[in-house]
Amino acid sequence: MINFKRYMRNPVMDYPEREWPNKQIEKAPVWCSVDLRDGNQALIDPMQVDEKIEFFQYLLKLGFKEIEIGFPSASQIEYDFLRQLVDRKLIPDDCKVQVLTQCREELVARTFESIKGIKNVIMHIYNSTSTLQRDVVFNKSKEEIIDIAIAGTRMVKEHMKGFDGNIILEYSPESFTGTEVDYALDVCNAVIREWGPTKENPMIINLPSTVEMTTPNVYADRIEWMGKHLENREAVILSIHPHNDRGTAVASAELALLAGADRVEGTLFGNGERTGNVDILNIAYNMFSQGIDPELNIENINESIEIYERCCKIPIHPRHPYAGKLVFTAFSGSHQDAINKGVHAMKERGSKIWQVPYLTIDPSDIGREYEPIVRINSQSGKGGVAFIMDTYFGFKLPKAMHKEFANVIQIMSEKQGEISPDQIMEAFSKEYLERKEPLHFRKLRVDDLSDEVESNFDTKINLIYTLNGKEDSLEAVGNGPIDAVKRGLIEKLGLDIKILDYSEHALQSGSNSQAAAYIHLLDAETGSVTYGVGVSSNITRASVRAIFSAINRLGLIK
Repeated sequence: MINFKRYMRNPVMDYPEREWPNKQIEKAPVWCSVDLRDGNQALIDPMQVDEKIEFFQYLLKLGFKEIEIGFPSASQIEYDFLRQLVDRKLIPDDCKVQVLTQCREELVARTFESIKGIKNVIMHIYNSTSTLQRDVVFNKSKEEIIDIAIAGTRMVKEHMKGFDGNIILEYSPESFTGTEVDYALDVCNAVIREWGPTKENPMIINLPSTVEMTTPNVYADRIEWMGKHLENREAVILSIHPHNDRGTAVASAELALLAGADRVEGTLFGNGERTGNVDILNIAYNMFSQGIDPELNIENINESIEIYERCCKIPIHPRHPYAGKLVFTAFSGSHQDAINKGVHAMKERGSKIWQVPYLTIDPSDIGREYEPIVRINSQSGKGGVAFIMDTYFGFKLPKAMHKEFANVIQIMSEKQGEISPDQIMEAFSKEYLERKEPLHFRKLRVDDLSDEVESNFDTKINLIYTLNGKEDSLEAVGNGPIDAVKRGLIEKLGLDIKILDYSEHALQSGSNSQAAAYIHLLDAETGSVTYGVGVSSNITRASVRAIFSAINRLGLIK
């Protein structure tokens, strides 16, 4: 048995007055990308300077106005990257670059040296406040930890006296989720008092779930409680930095937004230490799917994937929300059928609101295409196969034909796994369009008998065909060409067949378009039924080919 008794439940604050469950997300927060620091430090092969510059420029293209560009006092490559951004004038005036430093004099000094020439800077200081780290890492009292935070704040104030740009202070009680909430408040309030922010010149209090330790609702409770008890709240931008240790970082971030957070720090696709940071794109696309402007330029997810995978050397999981190769596909037959019907309903109704079962957004809105929307394997059903035939190749199979052709594909997929659209079309051609033996249609002449009063029929046909490679012909009359052909074949070949259903449609628009015809045929002697399909630029010829296709599929002639 798994030894669960080694672990104890993390404490949950008593907070019955919570208000966030009754709220909704109404607008996008301030986004801050930490890809170039928190994400980059978690890479097996960290980005080189040129890769970091490319990534920085892409973050700007996405619309980020706040970007954490590194820990310049921690390594030379971080410092050099920052200086290249300055020297090459790559930082727009409306972008706030964020730099991280511990509350130590030599590190703060080095950090200020690195940011010379930047107009707007977020100076992010932090120290760990958690119960566990105070005990086993720092061996310091609560008062001593507060003193570290205050001292760091004073260092920033002192060094900014000679700085020409604008400085916004950000303070993080690192490991906030492992810190007693009332003590976290004491530390943050001490920093607020020391810094002295105003509504016009606010500071950032960042409350990270450095380690995700409880359910998202507990994080939301802590965020709301802190927001209500922070001093000088109107001068504080309340920020969150969720990690994903429990796999609920997105939920934690969204609930924290309900709880009053103003700002979210995270990374593209959730890269970061251990299980990663919160996935900013995931939250942004979630907002988009609810009709909220995410205030990021996220229309081309494929471009984001390409740059991320190349610079970070980490592949996107095929089931990753919105970005995975398989997220806008359906293997399940019932899902395929529902998607098919939903797409058709939207087209028929001319709806401007996206409502398709199983697809929360239109893939084309984020640069994806409909091509992979249905994937066919042994678990798929008739709806998916029909969707492929319609979407890719223009064949609108009669509903009663869906199962018949799906059975053909089912046998194939059980042998080889997933079936591509081209393979499905190849099987369709083989099963229906190329069924030309033993009976093969060659030529047809149609004469109108409607002016001949003595005739009980209005159509006469002369049909040339081959039977087992030998050419022959027949003449027949009927109520229309299809009826006449059927009567002629019954009489000439001794068949006992009945047409149960007939449908047709154009395969493409324009005067040169071809038509597809579908004949549902019954062998009255055996009770067997099947469909035949014919294609021609002439609908009558297409219909005759469909009859021949069905006769051959039934195996009525040896």
